[in-house]
Amino acid sequence: MKPVKMHIPEDLGELLELTSSMMLSAPTFEDMSGYLPFLNLDYVFKQLHEGLSRNRRTLGEERYHELVRISDEMRKLFEADPESKIGETLEGYKKIQAMEDILKAAMRKS
Repeated sequence: MKPVKMHIPEDLGELLELTSSMMLSAPTFEDMSGYLPFLNLDYVFKQLHEGLSRNRRTLGEERYHELVRISDEMRKLFEADPESKIGETLEGYKKIQAMEDILKAAMRKS
């Protein structure tokens, strides 16, 4: 199988699209269709961190560090509740929404 080239979000709009897709695939981030067998928690969070890094200047240092912190917390929550049974997944969803709010605010300012 040919290695997959990861799509890194180029701008804040693409970062927002990524977070929206994360809402749909959490907590495992696996593709149920079978077309994207490489998708998993590691892949999605690497994609998110690379996208944040690529957009660091646009976000500003304070927002960037806040988003990285939220992302780290979010990942721990989803890892702790891969079957959505103990409530950590719901908290992870709330973190995604907080991240989306920050990205939308950054988009309005830029």
